[in-house]
Formats: sequence, C-alpha cells, structure tokens
Amino acid sequence: MKKLIDKYVGKIVSQGLAERESIALIGLDAEFTANRSLSDIDPELLKVFDRMNINALLYAEPAEPYRSILRYLAAHHNGCLVPTDCETRTFLHDIPVIPVLSAEAVVTALSHRKAAIVGDKGIISFGTVSPEQAFVSFSSVCFSTFVKFFTDVMYHLDDLAGRRADRNAELLEAYREISGKVPAPVLGCDAVPLSPPAEIDEIYRQMADTGKELVRQRLVDSYFGNISYIYGDTIYISQTGSSMDELEACIDAVPLDGSSSSGITASSELSAHISIFRRTGRRAIIHGHPKFTVIMSMSCRKQGCDMSTCYRSCRTERSVSGMPVVSGEIGTGPTGLVHTVPEAMTRGKAVLVFGHGIFSASGDNFSPAFDLLRSAEETCRKEYFKKIQALI
Repeated sequence: MKKLIDKYVGKIVSQGLAERESIALIGLDAEFTANRSLSDIDPELLKVFDRMNINALLYAEPAEPYRSILRYLAAHHNGCLVPTDCETRTFLHDIPVIPVLSAEAVVTALSHRKAAIVGDKGIISFGTVSPEQAFVSFSSVCFSTFVKFFTDVMYHLDDLAGRRADRNAELLEAYREISGKVPAPVLGCDAVPLSPPAEIDEIYRQMADTGKELVRQRLVDSYFGNISYIYGDTIYISQTGSSMDELEACIDAVPLDGSSSSGITASSELSAHISIFRRTGRRAIIHGHPKFTVIMSMSCRKQGCDMSTCYRSCRTERSVSGMPVVSGEIGTGPTGLVHTVPEAMTRGKAVLVFGHGIFSASGDNFSPAFDLLRSAEETCRKEYFKKIQALI
C-alpha cells in the first residue's frame, strides 16, 4: 500500500495538480498507511473509513490555477457543480460542494459521487480497490473545474456581446487574476518515435512512449484518452480505463474483422479508431483531452439551440482554425462519434469533438499525429485568449 500511495502522490505532484505538502492520501490495508504521519492528518478523514467501505481517501488543496478556480466556483455554486465537458460529465455527473471538512458531510457527498469539493479549500475523493481510483477522480475534478471556469467566462462574454446578459464584474475580475496563473505549455522532447514500428514488440513500445509523453506534456489527464496503431489485419489499442503513462501491459490486439472477443477490454472508442483507418488509411491514431482544445470545441452560443444536447446531436458545421468540430458521444449508438469523426477525418488530419477533445491521425508513425495534437492545443490556447481579449 505504501508504494501505491507514494506512486500516486508523485503523479499528483508531477502533473501540477497539488503540492506535496498539501496532500493527504490515506490507505487502509491491515492498518492505516499514509504519505504523512497520521498525527498530522485531520481526524475527520480517518472517521470516514468507519462509515464507508473504502480502502483509500485523498484530500488535497490543489495547486494554482486550480486553487483559485475552486475558490471562485465553490463560492458561486451552492450544492454542486455540473461539468460542461461531456467526458467528465459522464464520469462525474456532478461535483458536490460541502461547506466544511466533516466526516458526516464527506460520507453524504461521497455516498453517491466519486469526489467532492470541500468549501473553498480542497478536493476529496476515494477508492474502494486502490488509491488509483482516488487519484483519477481528483485529477478529473481539477480538469473539469478548469474547463468549466474558462468556458463560463467565454459564454458570459459571448452573451454580453449579444446583449443577452448583464456584465458580471466579479467573474471577469476572477478571470483576470486566474488567467495569469495558467502555466505555460510543457516543452516537448524527442520521446515520440519518428519512424514506423518494424515489428509487433516495437508497436507496444512506441505506443507506451507516446502515451507517456502525452501525460508529461499534460495533453491528457492520465486516463481520459486513447491511442492505437493498425498493423496488418490487427489494431493495437489502449484498454479502456488504462493510464496513458503506463500502457506497457494495457494494450489490446484486436483483429479488424471482429473474429475475436479480445476487444472487450479495449477502449470504448475502438469502433471510431477502426473507422478512421478504413476511411483514411492512417494507421497511427491519438485521442486526447487537452484543456483549451476542449474549451474551444464548445465555443458556440447559437440561439435557439438546446445547449444540453449539442455534444451529441449538433449537425451545424463548425471549425476552429480550420479544424472541423463535430458532435458525437462515446459508443456506437445513433449519436455516437463513430458516425461523425471518421468522416470529418477525410477533410483533415485532426478533428475536434464537442466537449470531448481531439482525434489526430498520421500515416504510419506517431510523431505527426502527436505534433498535430500538440499544435492544436497551442492554437486553441491562443485563439481562446485572443477571443476573450477582444470581448472583455
């Protein structure tokens, strides 16, 4: 348990989600184990274990800019926050906000949700099997609140320009403060392979190396994204729920003709990856959730639309800096992205999905697809701040 606790505390710190001294990650095996002395941990956290069937509890004050975002959103949303991006809305549903750190309030909130915001101080999450679950939920709340805050600012200014709202001076003042705390993009390196894999073992290695670099450059938040490579008559694809920086043992080999059930543990977007290959011939495919790409994919305030269904049913043709934006939800249903993304990929090598990130693909190696995804995030970041500056 101690190794797992140290591992996920390390991930939280390396991904810029929280500072080490603000983290309390507690595991329960035969006895309590934590990343700090139990005497330094709020007793209310330990009481939660008496009332929930869990083996891990994570409580931390997030790092900037998440800390300031959390404080603003918690102060202006009584009861709960509803994510605006479709991935964390599907995963988290909503995020309860509890006023103080008490075992009773925590148990009430976590009895029906994966994580909660505690006042304007921190985020609490849990695991029933491993500390990994607590880490995933904590990371998702950081991602979700970041996207929500900057999307709320964008929508408010759009409505203000269209004379559909009164100026929210408090929100705009918070934006001025928080936007200055957004870190610069992480610099790239040469970790993404430049040449096509020559054999199957190399496919696994290249996928794992590319996944690690996606996480290092913060283009995915560890778990929400997927990657695939088509070699011969087989697609090699990351498993559903796998950590993108630990793919070595989490890649499925799935026959393209559907002759095996091996795809049962593959990414939920397996069908979309196969269809992209069949429509374009591109073998290296990456799907990620870079923050500003997700935000700009939702840059639309078309009047008369039901914004709650745009992510799955909008058919209006839109683009961001020449990149198509399509709707579509996870899976193969009638509104699944398998019906929209592959067709759009015939018109470009990168496609944004409303509230769901980006798909990029390249011919036979991962480097161009990775560069497309990274440059798309840089472009969306610039476009966002350019748009806000013009409206503010």
